[in-house]
Amino acid sequence: MKDQKPTYLNFDSEKYFWKPDIDYREHPERYRVGKGEQGVLICEPYKSEIGKFWRFKTADIAEESSGKIFDLFKEYLRKNDFVGADMARKYLQMGFTRARRYFNYKGGKKYDAEDNYKMMKRGTGDPEKEKSADIFFKKWKEAESDKKYTRMKKDWKKNFG
Repeated sequence: MKDQKPTYLNFDSEKYFWKPDIDYREHPERYRVGKGEQGVLICEPYKSEIGKFWRFKTADIAEESSGKIFDLFKEYLRKNDFVGADMARKYLQMGFTRARRYFNYKGGKKYDAEDNYKMMKRGTGDPEKEKSADIFFKKWKEAESDKKYTRMKKDWKKNFG
């Protein structure tokens, strides 16, 4: 793990499946579930609809943010919009992972760009972010366990990937 470098150093946007010039509401068939949070900061119009509510600075802010995003998740499900629901789920997951990073590393910086991308010292972050991470984690898991979402995700992966 010591010699690990951030994956963004070798990022190839040409090979990345998600593209910023696609309207995924108009062309949902072009959407892929992917792993984890892939595509979350690219897929429009969902990025703009959901991203404006994504915040985790304090536990209170995380509570409000995760609640709003979860409401959007449920609304997308009511509309049978799997892409929207999956994107909302990804934002909840990303709320957890980013808040944890800010808890673990001061300023959320995991690598030191000025020292050959050496891993920064862990345990130097903001303790408040641990609470935010826990809040997002619970909402993320609640979304993932939703029966309709689970069924839709299975069908989507079978039909589109």
